Amino acid sequence: MKIKCGITGHTGVLGRRIIKKLPFKFIKFKGDITKKNQLKNWFKKNKLDIIIHLAAIVPTDVVKKNIQRAYKVNFGGTKNIVDEILKNSQIKWFFFSSTSHVYDFSNKKISENYKLLPKTIYGSTKVKAEKYIIKKLRKKRFCIGRIFSFTGKGQSENFVIPTIIKKIKSKKRIIEFSNLEHFRDFVSLNDIANAILYLCKKNSYGIFNIGNGKKILLSDVARRLSKKQNKKIIISKNKITTSLIANNSKLKKLGWTPKSNINDILKELT
Repeated sequence: MKIKCGITGHTGVLGRRIIKKLPFKFIKFKGDITKKNQLKNWFKKNKLDIIIHLAAIVPTDVVKKNIQRAYKVNFGGTKNIVDEILKNSQIKWFFFSSTSHVYDFSNKKISENYKLLPKTIYGSTKVKAEKYIIKKLRKKRFCIGRIFSFTGKGQSENFVIPTIIKKIKSKKRIIEFSNLEHFRDFVSLNDIANAILYLCKKNSYGIFNIGNGKKILLSDVARRLSKKQNKKIIISKNKITTSLIANNSKLKKLGWTPKSNINDILKELT
């Protein structure tokens, strides 16, 4: 019998890939996680075995426009789910999708014990949610996956890669970019899905970075994408200012390894 997995955020690029790749019987939550009664009825009706919680307000620009709503969803919605888990003894495992944005930038690879110093409001909402999970679910098996950068078809144009693609696909022959001299760690959707599967199979507990562990310069991504569109681009030569790269050794010790690189990720997009 397949594991009955409750999933929130199933309409996002990551949610769709997880449903496609993982061998569970998925029960999608189609309501509003800030509404306690909707969650209560969902839990009561479905008798879930595990939960994968992805739902959140993510893009920094969207968060800034309505900070109160972002906290209500990202923290308050997570609190509601955790409170329901505590009432449902049959739930054996809980995965919370957190983010690399809980960390400060660093020139070194960032491990899970790195001090939490979020530079964005979005990161702060996730830190608050993490703390509630750790406090309340001490007697439950939970995993917090701090997921580094990812992209996929259908991702909102509020994210960096879709923004670059949109500019490159414009009618302009020469495209100008600025503020791309940053290192990021891009992990593929398939690798994230496989990481969650590994964590579930191992009944893992605690906090895990989910990242490729490789430095990718955003300006190099723009150059690679522009070649495919035969566009000339001009990139302002700013000094490299930030770096956010995962130390993924803790997850690798479970047997997981990333299979895709940035070329595979970009190929899937174009």
